[in-house]
Amino acid sequence: MCGIVGYVGDNKSVQVLMGGLRRLEYRGYDSAGIAVIDGEGTLNTAKRAGKLAVLAAELKANPINNGNTGIGHTRWATHGAPNDLNAHPHLGDNGKLALIHNGIIENFSVLKDELLAEGFTFESETDTEVAAILLGREYQRVGDLGDAFRAVVSRLDGAFTLLAVHQDQPGIVVGARRNSPLVIGLGDGENFLGSDVAAFVEYTRRAVAIGQDQIVTITPDLVTVTDFAGNAVEVEEFDIAWDASASEKGGWSSFMAKEVSEQPDAVRNTLRGRIHEGQAVVPELTEFGDDVLAGIRRIVVVACGTAANAGYVAKYAIEKWTRVPVDIELSHEFRYRDPVLNAETLVISISQSGETMDTLMAVKFARESGAKAISICNTQGATIPRESDAVIYTHAGPEVAVASTKGFTAQIAALYLFGLHLARVRGSLSEAECAVQIAELQAIPDKLATTLLQESTVHELATWMADTRAVLFLGRHVGFPIALEGALKLKELAYIHAEGFAAGELKHGPIALIEPGQPVFVVVPSPRGSAHLHPKVVSNIQEIRARGARIIAIAEEGDVAVLPFADTVIRIPLAAPLFEPLLAVVPLQIFAMELATVKGLDVDQPRNLAKSVTVE
Repeated sequence: MCGIVGYVGDNKSVQVLMGGLRRLEYRGYDSAGIAVIDGEGTLNTAKRAGKLAVLAAELKANPINNGNTGIGHTRWATHGAPNDLNAHPHLGDNGKLALIHNGIIENFSVLKDELLAEGFTFESETDTEVAAILLGREYQRVGDLGDAFRAVVSRLDGAFTLLAVHQDQPGIVVGARRNSPLVIGLGDGENFLGSDVAAFVEYTRRAVAIGQDQIVTITPDLVTVTDFAGNAVEVEEFDIAWDASASEKGGWSSFMAKEVSEQPDAVRNTLRGRIHEGQAVVPELTEFGDDVLAGIRRIVVVACGTAANAGYVAKYAIEKWTRVPVDIELSHEFRYRDPVLNAETLVISISQSGETMDTLMAVKFARESGAKAISICNTQGATIPRESDAVIYTHAGPEVAVASTKGFTAQIAALYLFGLHLARVRGSLSEAECAVQIAELQAIPDKLATTLLQESTVHELATWMADTRAVLFLGRHVGFPIALEGALKLKELAYIHAEGFAAGELKHGPIALIEPGQPVFVVVPSPRGSAHLHPKVVSNIQEIRARGARIIAIAEEGDVAVLPFADTVIRIPLAAPLFEPLLAVVPLQIFAMELATVKGLDVDQPRNLAKSVTVE
C-alpha cells in the first residue's frame, strides 16, 4: 500500500521526492521519509510519523542538503506501529545505505534471527529494516549495490517493492519488485521510479512498467532491467494519458469533491472510441477474440470493496443482455475455496489501481486453472492488466481520494460496454435492442451532470444528521448494490455504523434495527420500467416508516408515489432501470462526503485506509 519514489538526475532530489510523495500520499499516510545523497557524497535522511505535512515541516525547520540521488516513502503500517523509528527509510551498512519498501516480507523473522545471531542490532519493529541490514551486509561482501540487491531479493518471500541507495555509489538507485507495483519514469538526463506514474508525472509522461521478479537500476542517463538472476529483460515504453494538473485539487475543497464532479467526464472517456454505429465495439475485446467470447459459458467477477459493488451492479445487466450466468466473488475468498473453473469460464477482475493484491492473486489462480481473464482497470502499466489476457481501461483519470467515486461509475460503464459487446457477439440482443441500450449509456454523462445539481439538498441533510450514529440503506434489484455502496462510503468517510440491505430482506431480521428517528436511505426503482418492483419498495418504506424511521428516498423525477411516505426525496433524472445505479449512487457519495466534512474529518485520507491495497 505504501508509496515509493526514486530519483537520479539534477541537484533537486528533495523537491522531486517530496512532490512525488505528495501525489502518492493516498497510498499511505502513517509516516513519511526521504534519503538523499548530497553533493559531498553523504547520505542524509529525514523521516517522521504522521502525514506528509509533518515531514515537510521538519524539513523546513531542519533542511537536509540537496543532491542528485534519492528515495522517498509514505507508509501504510503493517509491521510495527506508525512512529518515527518504524518510518522508512531504514539504514544498513553502518548508515551508508538506505532502503524503502512496499509490501510484506513473510520470512523476515527467520532472516532477523540470522542477523541477530551475527551480532546485528535493530532500531525498529519492521520487516523492512531486516532487508536493509541484510542488503548492507551483502554490500560489504560484494562491493556493488546491484550485485548485492540480486543476492538479497532471492532470499525474500512475500510481496515487496524495494528501492535502495548507497552513499559509496551516488547517481544510482536500484529497485526490485515481486507482487507489488513499480514503474519507471524516463526523463532527459534524469530518471525516476515510483509506485505509480503519479510519482513523476510532473516531470515526464514517458513510462515503463516493471514485471514480476525484476530488478531495475537507474542512473541519470541509463535504465537497466534484469530478472532476479541477472538476465537482461526487454521492456516496453508507454505514454501516460494525463498530466500532473489532473492529480491536483484545482481549487476544490478536497480531491473527493473534485472526483465526484468529474464523473460525467469519467464515464464519457470510458465510452469514447468503443461505440460504432450504435453498437458496442470494444477494440480490446475484438483483439482478445470474439470467437473466444462466443464460447464463454460462465463469467466470474472478482473484486474487493467498491469494485465488487460495481460488479454486483453489472451482473444484472450482463445476465439480462447475454444470458450468460455471472457470479460475483470477493477476491480474497475466491481462490481459497477451490472454485470450479475451466476454459469456458471468463474471469473479469475489477481494480481501479490494477495492483489490488487479493485480486491479482485471484487472476493468477484463474489463469493457472485454465480460465480466461479480462481486467477492468484505470491505471496504465499496472500489474493486473499485464497478468490478464485483455484489459479494458476506464480512462477515468487519476483518482487520489481514498474513497472511490468516479472509479466506481467508470467501472460500471466499462462493464456495461463489455456486456453489450458480448451480447452483440452472441446475438442475444438484436441490433435494434443493442442500439437502445447504447443510447441509454451514452446519455448517462449528461444525466450525471444534472444529478450533481442536487448537492445543496444533500448538504442540508448532512448538516442535520451530524450527530447520527447509524444509517441504513435499502434497495432492490440494481438498487441493492447501490445500497451496499452507499453504506460503504459512509463507513469509510464518517466512521459511523452503516449497513446496506436488500429491501425485501428487511422483514427477515434487520427490521429489528428500526427505531424512532432512524435514518434510512431508500433507492427507489423507476415505476416505468420496473412496475412490479416499485410498489414493493413503497411497501418496504411504509413498513419502516410505521416504526418511526426517517426516510430519505432516491427517486426519479416525477415519481409521486413516494411523496406521502418519504421525509426527504432526492431526485435523479429519468433513466432505464439498468442505468439508474449510475445516477442513484451520486447523492450517496455526496452525502458521505458532506457528513464527514460536517464532522470535521479528512474525506481524502480516512483513518486506517489506503487507496491501493497491495498486501493480502
